[in-house]
Amino acid sequence: MDDLIGKVALITGASRGIGRATALALAAAGANVAINYRSRDNEADDVVSQIVRSGRIAVAVKADVSVSADVNRMVGTVTKELGSPSILVNNAGIGVARSVDDITEQDWDDTIAANLTSAFFAVQAVLPGMRARKWGRIISLSSVAAQVGGVVGPHYAASKAGILGLTHYYAAYLAREGITVNAIAPGPVKTEMVVGLPQLRPDHVPVGRFGTVEEIADVVLMLVRNGYITGQTIHINGGRYLS
Repeated sequence: MDDLIGKVALITGASRGIGRATALALAAAGANVAINYRSRDNEADDVVSQIVRSGRIAVAVKADVSVSADVNRMVGTVTKELGSPSILVNNAGIGVARSVDDITEQDWDDTIAANLTSAFFAVQAVLPGMRARKWGRIISLSSVAAQVGGVVGPHYAASKAGILGLTHYYAAYLAREGITVNAIAPGPVKTEMVVGLPQLRPDHVPVGRFGTVEEIADVVLMLVRNGYITGQTIHINGGRYLS
């Protein structure tokens, strides 16, 4: 399980939930890991400590990935501390529930910035290093909401659908440069966000339960290891959407 030794992974929104599980999985496979977070210092430091205890190198970098200057600073810090990232997992995002009757323009702008624009900023920032070494893995978290609409609102569904278009473009553009670009579209996963949505219940999922963060991290690891999968959306949703 040490086949990623020498690789540097940057995971946005990695202080908890799917991002945390992904960081731990990549570290267990040998990568050195940069933990991006926006506000939860103690939780980010805890992930770093856990990775360091496992024998890998890790650093926590506080940055708002919806702000381009923050992203550029973050990637500069990671490059200085660990080396240029060759693995990027765009996981950061928000999901504030709003119906068509109460959604505001600010809700829309905030969600698109946090869930979609942030991924664009991060990809653009790490691409020079990946292209120089002709090896890279870019994985962005979408959602089953991109396919079925979901329950959070139109702003969230649109932001997650945008991830798919972004993925398709970069995958096609970079395919001959050793860089794969894929998306993962989870169904309801037992995270703080999903638990805070009372309209989502385990019995809404055909398999009868929410997914786990480790199940998503397993697929991230598979995509990082595989150089022949690119431009794809991997659906992990317990049967909520059948592709």
